[in-house]
Amino acid sequence: MGFTHVEIPIEDPSLIDAQEVARALAGEGLTAIACGAFGPARDLTSEDKELHQNCFEYVEQCFELCKIWGVDFLAGPMYSAVGKARLLPPEARQIEWERAVRNLRIVCEQAASYKLQIALEPLNRFESDLVNTAQDVMQMINDINHPAAGVLLDSFHMTIEERDLKQAICQVGDKLIHVQVSENYRGAPGSGQTRWQDFKQGLDDVNYQGVVSIESFTPHVQELAGAVCIWKPFADSQDQFARSGYEFLSNLFAS
Repeated sequence: MGFTHVEIPIEDPSLIDAQEVARALAGEGLTAIACGAFGPARDLTSEDKELHQNCFEYVEQCFELCKIWGVDFLAGPMYSAVGKARLLPPEARQIEWERAVRNLRIVCEQAASYKLQIALEPLNRFESDLVNTAQDVMQMINDINHPAAGVLLDSFHMTIEERDLKQAICQVGDKLIHVQVSENYRGAPGSGQTRWQDFKQGLDDVNYQGVVSIESFTPHVQELAGAVCIWKPFADSQDQFARSGYEFLSNLFAS
C-alpha cells in the first residue's frame, strides 16, 4: 500500500510473539510504532498503589517489546485510565494530577533505563478528565520535568478540544515526538471536517520529523472498540480505510 511504519497497540503483552512480529516487520520492510493501552487496572491516578504497580510492570513489558522492535518510544494516554471522565472538585483533581506526575516520573525513569521516551497523548473530554489539550499536556510535561517525557498529538481528539489546530501543535513544539490522525468522526483522513491545511502548517512550523500514523478502529476488535465507543465500521473494509487515508495524506504532505 505504500506505508513505511505500522503502529502496534499493545493491550496484553503476553499474547504477542515479539520475535515473530520482528520477523514480519523485517519481511515487509516496515518499522514499528508501539502504543500502550491503559484501562482501569493500569490507572496511575488511582488511590490504589497496586494499580500503579500493575502499570509499571505493564510499561516495563512494553519497553522490552520496543527494544526488540527497534522502537524509540512508547505512546499513549498513560497518565490515567481511559474512560475516567468525571466532574471533580478542583482539590480532588489536583490530587490525581499530582499522583499522575509522580508516577510518570517513575515511568520516565523506566523508559530512560531502556534509552527510550514516552509520548503522552491528550484525550477528548469524553475519554479523560485529566489531560485534554495541548496546554494540558505541556503543563504535565513541565511538572514531570524529565527528558524522557514527550508528546503525542491525535487529530481526532484535537478537533474536539482545540480551537486552533496549528496553534496547538506550535504550543507543543519540539516535545512532539508522534502524531496520530483520523477524521473528526474517526473516519479515514480527508473524508470529514478536519482543517488539514492548518494541521500540516503546524507540523511544518515546528519542523516535525516523526511519523504521521493513521489510527483506525473497527467493531471487530472488541477490546479496543468498547474503550473508544466504536459501534459501526467507517469503511467497507480496513484495507479501503488504509488506502484512502494513505492517498490523502501522501497528497497533503507532498504539497
